[in-house]
Amino acid sequence: MNFLELKVPPVAQVIITAAAMAGVSKVAPALKFSLKGSAALAVGLGAIGLGSAILGVTQFKKAQTTPNPQALEEVSSLVTSGIYQYSRNPMYVGLVLILFSWALYLSHFLAFVLLPIFILYMTRFQIQPEERMLAQKFGKAYQTYSVSNTKVL
Repeated sequence: MNFLELKVPPVAQVIITAAAMAGVSKVAPALKFSLKGSAALAVGLGAIGLGSAILGVTQFKKAQTTPNPQALEEVSSLVTSGIYQYSRNPMYVGLVLILFSWALYLSHFLAFVLLPIFILYMTRFQIQPEERMLAQKFGKAYQTYSVSNTKVL
C-alpha cells in the first residue's frame, strides 16, 4: 500500500470525502437528523478549521519553505513556531474541522462515519510519510520537536 503514500493531495482528499458525505446523505435520507443551530455551529467550526489551515500555511511562508505536501524535497526548514507550537499538523486539523462542519451541516449520521476514514487515510498515507521525511531531514531537531509537541493531528 506504500504506492498511495503522498499521492493524493490533501485538498483533493477533502473534496473526495466531502462529495462522498453529500452522496451518502442523498442515498440514505432516513439517517438525517435535526439539531437546532447546526448550521450556525457548522459555519463556526468551518471558520475555525479554515483559520487553522491558513495559519499553518502562513507560518510556512514566513519560514520561506513550501507548504506543498507533494513537494517534500523542497522543504527547507522545520517550522515549530506560531500555530506549530500547539499542533504538528494545523493544516490537517483545519481540514478535519472543515469536514466535520460539512457533516454537521448535512446533519447525516453516515457523513460522520466518513470522518474517521479520512483521518486514518491522512495519517497513514500523508502524515506518517511526511514525519519520516522530517525525521530524516532534520534529525535531532525534529525528534525534539515531535517529543515536545505530542499532538499527532
